[in-house]
Amino acid sequence: MSTDDVSRRTFMRTAGGATAAAGVAAGATGTAAAQEDEGNGGGNEVPDWPSGAEGNLGTYEDARGQDEVTVMVGADDDGLAYDPTLLWVDPGTTITWEWTGQGGGHNVETVEGPAELESEVVDEEGFTYTYETSEDDEGITHYHCAPHDGVGMHAGLAVGDDVPTETVDEGGAGAVFVPQGARALGIATFIAMVSTLGLAFVFMKYGGTITQE
Repeated sequence: MSTDDVSRRTFMRTAGGATAAAGVAAGATGTAAAQEDEGNGGGNEVPDWPSGAEGNLGTYEDARGQDEVTVMVGADDDGLAYDPTLLWVDPGTTITWEWTGQGGGHNVETVEGPAELESEVVDEEGFTYTYETSEDDEGITHYHCAPHDGVGMHAGLAVGDDVPTETVDEGGAGAVFVPQGARALGIATFIAMVSTLGLAFVFMKYGGTITQE
């Protein structure tokens, strides 16, 4: 057996292992995202959110059946998100937006939709803005933080059952969002897989040896 044959086989075993590991990582990423969405979504029907309402953090909560819900203002590592970002509630639910004190001054302000949300701009931790939904608010409201509109601090509020929805796949495949960390890991995994296979192709085509000192 030639040195080239040995080195090629060694390389392909290494490349195959790396590709398999990357595949496992990608599968784990998808599973984690699916599990998160299964825990949040509570079913296969989710509101058909306006594209602009899908803000920085990307969390979704179906809070129908709950009398009170809290939304954090200034969430995420940079303090430029609402958490949950997308919220589905019943008429009569009291929503309290609570400021974390992170990310500077924030407010809650309707961009488009039936709910008339409007708070002052505040950067104080613990400040709250409360809004009780009613039948007049039924539908989907897109709101934002006016000072941070340009950096994606947007969110959505769905009220009542008579809202446009979309059907998602079983097993969490139709998640409203993939968390930013999982999305980044997925992209990095894909790049690693492509790079590994590309190197394997070049090695097999042009040959080469791997020597040990």
